Amino acid sequence: MAAPSTIGQVRDVFPKLGELTDKVVFGDVWERKGLAKRDRSLVTVSALITQDAPEQLRGHLWRALDNGVSKEEIIELITHLAFYVGWPRAGSAALVAKQVFAERNV
Repeated sequence: MAAPSTIGQVRDVFPKLGELTDKVVFGDVWERKGLAKRDRSLVTVSALITQDAPEQLRGHLWRALDNGVSKEEIIELITHLAFYVGWPRAGSAALVAKQVFAERNV
């Protein structure tokens, strides 16, 4: 199963958004040498949880697992953030993470 992508679902109607995602976000920003992809995944997942963005969170949890972040680390990240971004956001993120873990069999 391929990683879910919000942009992948709208690329046919928003081709420029898809191009910018490919070339700028993942082609430039994610390839910068200042942070490892694993660290970028931790930062991105945290940011998406604070923004309550479950659609984008799903794909980035997949990416985080691909980038070496463990299931246990994701669980700890969400638990830790509950106290800083709020219980409801952490609960929503936990539901998305549980689904991703099931999809990935981790």
